[in-house]
Amino acid sequence: MTPFSIAGVQMHVSATHENVTAMSHRIDNVMVRFPWVQMIVFSELAPYGPLPTNHPESTEGAIEVFREAARRHNVWLLPGSMFERSEHGLYNVAHVFNPAGEIVASYAKMFPFRPYEAGVNGGTEFCVFDVPAIGRFGVSICYDIWFPETTRTLTAMGAEVLLHPVLTGTIDRDIELSIARSTAAMFQVYIFDVNGLGPGGSGRSCVIDPSGTNLYQAAGQEEIIPVEVDMDLVRRQRATGLRGLGQTLKSFRDRDAYFGIYDPTCADNRYLYSLGPLEMPHQGSQDGIGVLPPVDVIGQTDPAAVPHVEEHHVAELAKVKSAKDA
Repeated sequence: MTPFSIAGVQMHVSATHENVTAMSHRIDNVMVRFPWVQMIVFSELAPYGPLPTNHPESTEGAIEVFREAARRHNVWLLPGSMFERSEHGLYNVAHVFNPAGEIVASYAKMFPFRPYEAGVNGGTEFCVFDVPAIGRFGVSICYDIWFPETTRTLTAMGAEVLLHPVLTGTIDRDIELSIARSTAAMFQVYIFDVNGLGPGGSGRSCVIDPSGTNLYQAAGQEEIIPVEVDMDLVRRQRATGLRGLGQTLKSFRDRDAYFGIYDPTCADNRYLYSLGPLEMPHQGSQDGIGVLPPVDVIGQTDPAAVPHVEEHHVAELAKVKSAKDA
């Protein structure tokens, strides 16, 4: 057995003042109550809440508080995420601190919750880090988990535990919980899905094991969720299958199929562009009503019948070329 102890912290998150001080107190409380904990994880945007306007121009002050807390308690720390500004724009960024207080990994959320998170850029780099003598961890943030390509890439990079800070206070939390459980089983990975409270979310944080079993699900109050994971369980299940059955990572590795949807040079993805722009619905919207069905879109030879498809396709090719050049 290769054990490692992680505590998720589900706490009230203010939208109008800083929560960094309260987070520091929660870290102290975790370590008083559960001194065996080796890593602490908070929810998405916990330090300053959901509003970009409440986040300071520089996050260095908060970073120093978290550095000191990690050193003080000799723990790994993922204190949620913060909006950070660069010359390229605004990003939702999570930092991982080791017990020496050093930032060992940083991750910018790939899939901002558009159109609601307007003006937030998506990151392009995946994030894994190693805890010596224990194993490899991956980081994704909230809406990222709705896109299985993110977790597939992290597990292909060796992630055995997915740390997943979220800020979900909407009526799709039930769906998100089912996605977390399914993702754990599909990719044979532990998932720590940590949500906030109040403006920071509706709670119901959960910890899922690599067979998709819900080890714990919080309710709607402040909670500390300390769970010991076993990396050998992950490695054994990936080798022999979920309950001795599906070996999903190896099956994907040894697949016969080629997924052309990821290659715009050969995939016909006109249907996706026929869905219209990614924008906020408005009152009385008729979007999606009375439009061409998929068979007519894909078989369409008149470019005017499906507006803007061609320029989107050209833009996608340019994006792929840019990624390859980089």
